Amino acid sequence: MSEPGRMHHDMGGRPAGPVDHGQHDHVLWEKRVDALLMLLSNNTRRIITVDELRRGIEELGAEAYSRLTYYERWVASVTHNLLEKGIIRADELGRKMAEIEARSPEARSRKEAG
Repeated sequence: MSEPGRMHHDMGGRPAGPVDHGQHDHVLWEKRVDALLMLLSNNTRRIITVDELRRGIEELGAEAYSRLTYYERWVASVTHNLLEKGIIRADELGRKMAEIEARSPEARSRKEAG
């Protein structure tokens, strides 16, 4: 629950346990999300600004913000911004997500078993 005058994403000064300063390898999808944001925000395109990305993350709501990982928050914000600007449509996004899901090994296993 947020304190008065403080949003759920504002973690400054709150106890949160130790910070892991170790390095970790990013998985492929995280690298792709980072690359996508670089393409969308570069000086040639300027489709999404850092401020718009931040606004989208801050608007997620406390439950989603807590549940999602760092790059999942980026994906949610980028998606919202692209929908908001009319660059993609919800039906297009839904179709593409269904296509990708159908290509997954789990979907193929369900189809073969069914």
